[in-house]
Parts: sequence; C-alpha cells; structure tokens
Amino acid sequence: MTTQSLRGQASFCKADRLLKRAEFQRVKQVGSRRRSPHFVISLADNDLQRPRLGVVVTKRLGKAVQRNRVKRLLREFFRRHKGILPPQDIVIIAKPGAPGLTSAEVAAELGPVLLLSGVKDEIGS
Repeated sequence: MTTQSLRGQASFCKADRLLKRAEFQRVKQVGSRRRSPHFVISLADNDLQRPRLGVVVTKRLGKAVQRNRVKRLLREFFRRHKGILPPQDIVIIAKPGAPGLTSAEVAAELGPVLLLSGVKDEIGS
C-alpha cells in the first residue's frame, strides 16, 4: 500500500463530520443517548453508509488548550475506529473531567458504550 492509500483510509475528512446545527439537533431529537463517566453519546441512523462524528466541548471544561485536546482525542478515536463503527451519526458531548483523560482512557470509556450500538469487539485495541 502506498502512503496515500493509508492516509485515505485513516483520515478524518469533511464528509466524516457533522457540520451544521440542524445535523446536531436531528441526532439529539431522534437519536438514542448513552452515558459514560466523562461523555454523553447520542447516536442516530443515517443513510450515508458511513459513520459521522460531531463533538461538543463547552467552555465549562477549561481553556482553549484543554478543550482542543479533548476534541483531538475524540477525533483520533473516531479516525482509528471508523471502519468498524456502524453507519450512524455520533455526537459526543464532553463532561467535566474529560480534559484529564489519556487516549487509552478515552478508548476504554467509549469502546463499551459504542459496543452497545452494534460495533464489533475490535474497539479495545
């Protein structure tokens, strides 16, 4: 495989994101909601044959550096696992304590929650 093909498989492009307010609201209204200690996850089916991610991190969690770190961790988790996630729109809302998590802790916390939505047992890696 070339570097370009590897990048294409593991990228986080615009088509993988929820961008508009109406998309976030639709997930909130029609989707199911799951909770973990540091995140609230809303899931709603889509017709796109691929998962899409929306991230909400409010100013309550800290300054911009901390908020951006949480968003980076969530995007990285999604990027690594989007091949095994179901074709749903996923909105993840960060709760207090999320800025202190490591990448492994994020995966350990989100993996079981997303397993309930039909994801294979490959998330723990």
